Amino acid sequence: MHFPKKLRIYCPKCNKHTEHSVDQSKRHTRRKMAGGQRRFLRKMEGYHSFPKENPKGREKPTKRTDLRFKCSVCGSKHIHGQGFRSKKFEITSKDSKQERKR
Repeated sequence: MHFPKKLRIYCPKCNKHTEHSVDQSKRHTRRKMAGGQRRFLRKMEGYHSFPKENPKGREKPTKRTDLRFKCSVCGSKHIHGQGFRSKKFEITSKDSKQERKR
């Protein structure tokens, strides 16, 4: 999937629509000492009750994209939406789209 390098979207800090540059970052890992994670691990030990972890080899075929948008006016970074799944993901500029059409 091809995604534009610059978008005009809403900036919560400026409180208006401005041009944003798009950056893809790695998904964050789980917080190992979070309260919910500790509760889950406590439930999993012993007789291994529900909820059970997924068996190995049953991972999803695609990973969610984690996009960060940087405002060109105020410079603040934020996320917009949840992200989406796609096998191939590429951030391209408008010039490269015209080259591909040729």
